[in-house]
Amino acid sequence: MKGSYLKPKLFSTIKGYTAQQLSKDLVAGIIVAVIALPLSIALAIASGVEPACGIYTAIAAGFIVSMLGGSRVQIAGPTAAFATIVAGIVATKGMSGLFVATVLAGIMLILMGIFKLGGLIKYIPYTITTGFTAGIAVTIFIGQIKDFLGLSYAEGVKPIETIEKIEANIDSISTFSWQALLVGAVCLIILIVYPKFEKRVPPSLIAVVVGALMVKFIPGLDSGVNTIGELYDIPMGLPKVDFSGIDFSLSNIGALLPDAFTIAILAAIESLLSCVVADNMVNSRHNSNAELVAQGAGNIASVFFGGIPATGAIARTAANAKNGGRTPIAGMVHAVVLLLVLLFLMPYAGLIPMPTIAAILFMVAYNMSEWRRFVRIVKTAPISDIAVMVVTFGLTVIFDLVIAIEVGLVMAFVLFMKRMSDETKIIAWKNDPESELAGIAENIKVFEIDGPLFFGSADKIPDIVADENTKYLILRMRAVNAVDSTAMNALEALNDKCKKMGVRLILSHVNEQPMKIMKKSGFVEAVGTENFVPHIHDALNLCK
Repeated sequence: MKGSYLKPKLFSTIKGYTAQQLSKDLVAGIIVAVIALPLSIALAIASGVEPACGIYTAIAAGFIVSMLGGSRVQIAGPTAAFATIVAGIVATKGMSGLFVATVLAGIMLILMGIFKLGGLIKYIPYTITTGFTAGIAVTIFIGQIKDFLGLSYAEGVKPIETIEKIEANIDSISTFSWQALLVGAVCLIILIVYPKFEKRVPPSLIAVVVGALMVKFIPGLDSGVNTIGELYDIPMGLPKVDFSGIDFSLSNIGALLPDAFTIAILAAIESLLSCVVADNMVNSRHNSNAELVAQGAGNIASVFFGGIPATGAIARTAANAKNGGRTPIAGMVHAVVLLLVLLFLMPYAGLIPMPTIAAILFMVAYNMSEWRRFVRIVKTAPISDIAVMVVTFGLTVIFDLVIAIEVGLVMAFVLFMKRMSDETKIIAWKNDPESELAGIAENIKVFEIDGPLFFGSADKIPDIVADENTKYLILRMRAVNAVDSTAMNALEALNDKCKKMGVRLILSHVNEQPMKIMKKSGFVEAVGTENFVPHIHDALNLCK
């Protein structure tokens, strides 16, 4: 049926839905909501926005993506991958700029799904995703040092870039608070040690409760530790979004397109990667195009609800699957539970200490860094792949993700073309008595092309030469599986040169794709259909 490739997974899983599965989805949804609550607040703060924006995002994007998405168990919401991007946009272009960029990204994602581009995401090199993921982890870690140590920046100091934050931390080290460090250290120890003994209750929730109780009841700690409520407004109830300052002028859209493109690509990569992980856990198969459309709709809904960019969250998705969630109902329940928290319990978030938030984000950064994978690539991969990964990592930390992805893709493309070009060889066959070409006449030259002919290797075609004694020039193309227009131009030049020299050009074993291109370009007609033969021996017989 037309449009069925965009059919949400909810529609197929709801058939035969049982009360038993409903109970499992309810439990999984509630557990995921408990996990998502402190993380959403922490990631909103790391993104440079109000803490409530993280909850708004998890509610709106979480509900829409589960309802319209192509995965059984995907959980969407704010993620660490977006933190540095969002913080940069908010710092330079404000919340109105973030609104426009996210809406544009949502439209891009919807179009990517409609035009069936979900499968193309797999062509983004693994080294690039590893590089920028590790880079984002480092930027998140550095960004939380201030709150973990209780530092106070000088008036007017508002660092945006990672290097600026390092400099600001060094300059303000004299304002270090031992109280903040103590609370942060205790919470970090809980986050590291607690999961080794107990897995049913999220460690981040335990850390939040312990941190708040320490500041509330231990004498002397409250004076050196900032809480969320002291730094941010904690609203209760539905968000009130002001649309009056939103600028959708062409000039503003043009300025925000690079940011929107980065949000869209990152949302697509992370959400589909999360879907793949989820598929393995629940023995299912996701619909990538439906997922992209859902991610686009979810991001647009998120900013209209007062939130920030969202994507599939691998850790929350895995928690959903591990706790029995098997349909999108669990993700929708997770969003509803967070909505109830927003309506009735949100002011209690103001009691959470900032060092606790920093400790949670330290663990988020560590888990997403996947440093073991980074090290393994450095040890085992070709030098070109290592270069792409390290450059992408470095640019993510020093500049931003937009530059890192652009440069990483260009490097990967150029190095891939170089590698493919090196694989293409032009072999001049000699009259060897032991070869299959033994006994051929002196006026016949045979060249075998081994590998694809494209713009990166077309410069090797001029290596095919004929002298004044040559009457027949045979191109053996059994190992050429593809040609492009640049290579065709070089072959046409070779044919013209042969005609001027009175040399008959013969091609043997031309495969399907090259033959199709040669016919379309008129090359077969120019050379003569009789000069295309299926085997090298047919070519030699033609010369006789």
